[in-house]
Amino acid sequence: MKQVLRLVVSVMLVVSFFGGEFAASAFNGKGMNLATLPEWQMKTTSKGGKLLLSDSPEMVLEDGILYQDKVEGKVRLFFYHVNASVDVKKMAVILENRGKKPAKVNVSQSILSGPDYSWIAVGKGAQKLYFSAEKNPYTITVPSGASIPLSAEIEEKMMPNMLINGIYDFTVDNPITVKIIMLPVTEDSVKFSKNLKVLPADQCRMRGTFEGADREISPIDVYDPVQDGTIGITLADNHIDPYLNGIDATDGSKAVNYGNYGVVYQVLLPSKKGGRITYYLTPLGGDYAGFIKINHPEVYWSPLAIPRDKLYFGNNKQNDFAFIGTFDGGDPLSLTFSPPGASNLPVKLIAVPQ
Repeated sequence: MKQVLRLVVSVMLVVSFFGGEFAASAFNGKGMNLATLPEWQMKTTSKGGKLLLSDSPEMVLEDGILYQDKVEGKVRLFFYHVNASVDVKKMAVILENRGKKPAKVNVSQSILSGPDYSWIAVGKGAQKLYFSAEKNPYTITVPSGASIPLSAEIEEKMMPNMLINGIYDFTVDNPITVKIIMLPVTEDSVKFSKNLKVLPADQCRMRGTFEGADREISPIDVYDPVQDGTIGITLADNHIDPYLNGIDATDGSKAVNYGNYGVVYQVLLPSKKGGRITYYLTPLGGDYAGFIKINHPEVYWSPLAIPRDKLYFGNNKQNDFAFIGTFDGGDPLSLTFSPPGASNLPVKLIAVPQ
């Protein structure tokens, strides 16, 4: 009887949260001008962390160092590269300790998607793994004067035109140099990394070291569904939500993270009691495929695919609205969001009172 009761309660919860999906399926934004939709006023707070972004050259034609920098403390590495040569290659991430003390590296999250030919599937797959419960933590020690791969799993065979996307969160107690390299599949990555040159960035220059890998978005005022009506939250547009600025450590030039790839957002959504609120995500920049994590005491189906019914969306701005969920006003709710590799930014979260 208790099992039956639990089943009934579970069904009621699903209906409670997803009952709005029937209305959501009919919601296509007709009559809504996204450009003039009122913006829920937010403040942005950096939660720290150093971001190493390696996405240039995105199309790698030859062996070499794609990006490198010396780091210490809390770090997130986000790499995204395609084997654009005619040969079989592999990627590697080498940790090099040039100091006099050993460096202890605590990897709290190790995510690898690909190599694969479907680039947008690789980017979406990386997000699914990143937002899942399984974190795959491990610890490695890099002795003084030594070099060690961050993970042997990265060194998968990459056929021409294959993409690989990795997200690694770690802390290190003494300075190490992180090298992201492309090399022949038959070579030893540590030995081969010793004499490699730094490859020039491509025209997009999507590489660099940035402060502020974690970001919190919180409202200035609590949302009142009765008074405020339908409103939006724009993310990663460089106007309302600015891009990270940093340095390309390979040449000292200024770097801009166009799209904030690798940045993990906590979006706080406090609301007043009374009524229900349905949330959607719509892509504003074109093709988009990712996942989003729903932080709510009664949500157990997170992370949620965006979109759920197909690999990607973004071709039809009047119809491409991904249903996130319907929640009671006053519920504790936040979303964990990060721009997925291979997808276009910005995006807009939309709150619609029911």
